[in-house]
Amino acid sequence: MLKDRPQTQSELEFVCIDELVPQDHLLRKIEAKVDFSFIHPLVKDYYCDNNGRPALDPTLMFKLLFLGYLFGVRSERQLIRDVQVNVAYRWFLGLSLTDKVPDASTLSQNRIRRFNDSEVYQQIFDEIVLQAMQRKLVGGHTLYTDSTHLKANANKNKHLKVQATTERQAYMDDLDKAVAEDRIAHGKKPLAPPSKPPQAREIKQSTTDPDSGFMVRDQKPQGFFYLDHRTVDSRCNIITDVHVTAGNVHDAVPYLSRLDRQAERFGFDLQAVGVDAGYFTAAVCKGVEDRHLYAVMGYRRPTHKKGYFYKREYQYDSDQDTYTCPQGEVLIYKTTSREGYRHYQSDPEVCIKCPVRERCTRNKQCVKTITRHVWEDSKERINQHRLTPEGKAIYVRRKETVERSFADAKQLHGYRYARFRGKNKVQAQCLLAAAAQNMKKIAQMAA
Repeated sequence: MLKDRPQTQSELEFVCIDELVPQDHLLRKIEAKVDFSFIHPLVKDYYCDNNGRPALDPTLMFKLLFLGYLFGVRSERQLIRDVQVNVAYRWFLGLSLTDKVPDASTLSQNRIRRFNDSEVYQQIFDEIVLQAMQRKLVGGHTLYTDSTHLKANANKNKHLKVQATTERQAYMDDLDKAVAEDRIAHGKKPLAPPSKPPQAREIKQSTTDPDSGFMVRDQKPQGFFYLDHRTVDSRCNIITDVHVTAGNVHDAVPYLSRLDRQAERFGFDLQAVGVDAGYFTAAVCKGVEDRHLYAVMGYRRPTHKKGYFYKREYQYDSDQDTYTCPQGEVLIYKTTSREGYRHYQSDPEVCIKCPVRERCTRNKQCVKTITRHVWEDSKERINQHRLTPEGKAIYVRRKETVERSFADAKQLHGYRYARFRGKNKVQAQCLLAAAAQNMKKIAQMAA
């Protein structure tokens, strides 16, 4: 028999908000395992002690932001609306059922004014990592690094073409020294300082978000993007570093400096690193060897013109410092360029009579030239690591660590798009999202 259900919403009830939140709720676990008491003293200097209106409690404000990143709420206005009706959110923030929820503009104004261009977000992220270390969730021995793109809040069709010069990288001083030593060892004079400044190149700059970069990569979308260079520890997938660059910055550029930053900040005893083929450059290989790290890098298929010999078919003799072509002829050293490449050339009188010259070179002077970087030995040693049992065991975990971390971030934490404009604001977004992911790990895995 069908009965009418009486209206009960207008009745007065005495309830405890703590009883309305399930005991196994994620926020209960985070509140129990993560200590947020560090936030108040951390941001104290950004507030006036004896003047102005009473400020919103900074711990409440950052916990409010964490809610948005934990549950993938992209809009701050939508987040406030959710807090108004979600009992678990109110419990996590320490608000009663009748307490007034902060206005969304409070979050935006604090971001724009009080914490803009500050280190607060980085410091909060670091503190969460330190708490994970205290609970033995971070080993600090093997780290995995990769990058992912976040679509910038910018129209790819609204841009200007500007001239940009390539910034001098940190490894360039070491490379200049290595080139000078290599030329002296071969009896060549040191190169004179460049007489002309670096040549500028034309790039696209967004008129909406100039800090973003126009990304052009194989099997990737074209447009204005940011790159998040993320490092994950191998033990429990705790994110240990987040660094944002424009979308047109190569993955290898910030890699070594970010490794050094983690070792210094957290005291890691680094032993091994795993990265994909995008990091397989001479500078990175030399850098990880200098840091005494066992690096495992992905395989990159060499560029090859159809109909020509592969470079691997030319055998290098380290004792004689020469190359031998597939026909048994020797290519001798000629010079070392400013970019760090040794040039080995064949004898044109021999090559002009070679029956397979068309597969070797079509140079008008009948000269075959092979280049070898001054740090090529480091590349070859690092490349051998991926073939060892230890290297295979390290590399296979890439998909379980950093790639899984990115997948969760995109699927659950609104990581596909940059919420804000400007590198500093996007950096803050990435740091808070990564901190939220670390909180989930601590809540689920900490003893």
